[in-house]
Amino acid sequence: MMKSVFKTLQASRAHSKACNELSRLSDRELADLGIYRADIPSVVAGHRRLD
Repeated sequence: MMKSVFKTLQASRAHSKACNELSRLSDRELADLGIYRADIPSVVAGHRRLD
């Protein structure tokens, strides 16, 4: 059980870090990646593919 809690905590931290890093990019940089600012959480979570 402790392993699953640890893994969940790690995943949550990784998700937050990725969202924060993408949020620091300008709108132009995000557009170059094909990401709208509002889509950052979905992209990080893997719910939206980048084409």
